[in-house]
Amino acid sequence: MMGFLVHFNVVEANEFLASPYNVRADIFAERVIRGPIVDRNGNVLAETRRREDGSFYRAYPFGAAFAHVVGFNSRIVGRSGLEAAENSSLLTSNVFFLDQLMNEINGVPSQGNTLVTTLNADLQMAAFNALGGNRGAVIVMEASTGNILALVSNPGFDPNEIDQAWEQLNVDGINSPLLNRATQGLYAPGSTFKTVTTLAYMRQADVFAYSFDCPGFYQREGVIIPCIGRFAHGMQDLRRAYANSCNSAYAQLGGIIDALLFRETAEDLMFNQGLPTVMDTSISQFTVNENSIMAERMATGIGQGNTMVSPYHMNLITAAIANGGVLMEPYLVYAVENAAGTVVRRNLPNSYVTLMSTAEAAVLRDYMVAVVTEGTGMDLGWQNFTVAGKTGTAEFGREDEGRVHSWFTGFTNVNNPDLVITVVVEGVDAGSGIRAANLALQILQVYYNS
Repeated sequence: MMGFLVHFNVVEANEFLASPYNVRADIFAERVIRGPIVDRNGNVLAETRRREDGSFYRAYPFGAAFAHVVGFNSRIVGRSGLEAAENSSLLTSNVFFLDQLMNEINGVPSQGNTLVTTLNADLQMAAFNALGGNRGAVIVMEASTGNILALVSNPGFDPNEIDQAWEQLNVDGINSPLLNRATQGLYAPGSTFKTVTTLAYMRQADVFAYSFDCPGFYQREGVIIPCIGRFAHGMQDLRRAYANSCNSAYAQLGGIIDALLFRETAEDLMFNQGLPTVMDTSISQFTVNENSIMAERMATGIGQGNTMVSPYHMNLITAAIANGGVLMEPYLVYAVENAAGTVVRRNLPNSYVTLMSTAEAAVLRDYMVAVVTEGTGMDLGWQNFTVAGKTGTAEFGREDEGRVHSWFTGFTNVNNPDLVITVVVEGVDAGSGIRAANLALQILQVYYNS
């Protein structure tokens, strides 16, 4: 019993306090004024305010812009986001103990701790504005630290109105505004998955010896996979095929890569398993195995078929490439401080896992540079910052024929990687001109030119 009590207090207590179903947290709230949540520059993202009648309420100055990552706190409908994950930190007061004692005697609640996040309000707003009325998600992370600077999902909701809007938000099945598309959304990755296909082939054969003469389509065992518009790319090596996002070449690769090696590579990159984060996430899916038919293997090679991935997951893979194969542990909380600004807890950069070798990461980085310098991502070139990345267009659902998910994932300052950015725009008209790469460029221009 003693051992269990120690384990519970050290390991499980915070999780129980974070649960929206734990009414004990409301008792804490009577003794502690729930602490504020701020961005890395001190901008208030959530705070407790007092009404004229003396009662307290939670306010969110940025409205819907931080709805999914900061979340909401309500006695009626519960909690989400960081409000839930860091509930115990916000309801703990580390003010000077004599002040706490006097507050207890006078029946006055003590001020709770401040949650200092890794988020950058300016970058978050740039991402929120870039998405505009489009459904989709944006994630921006620092490659070398794992600090998450922006995490946006749209459509969203105004957490200031969560109690009044709760019923309507729950029945809106078309927009699913409560779904955090960044971490919980699962999409066909399209050509962004060609990074995984490339890595799998790299582990099987010499990528520098590969060549393919693209006639605009690839056919095998009665299955035809075309390049976009059946454009014939002609003779190309693997680097050029990646830069041009040649479906024909990558359909061929999907068919010649050993199925078990393909699956092993995908699972090395965290498919079919949980991801490191305090947020609720979905598990990305990779289904190819030794029994898969050729059509599925070919479709998987170009990021279609049954493969599904979250934007957050794609961002982590890209971050590892930028960081020489090592994924840093992702953080949303920089520090917890008491009301006087004294640090109670601080998260320091920490390597989480090595997803690939340094040599493998170097090849993939070079291929991603080629996308921007000579391939499908040339719109991101000629800036006052360098970019490497991968574009993607993913088809989905027969009922949505003519609509696609547009993807971009990449990183900036190629020689000394800085930001890792992943954008997905959901269900856009294929001929509309809305491209995730263009939205990524808008966001990065705001960041680097401000």
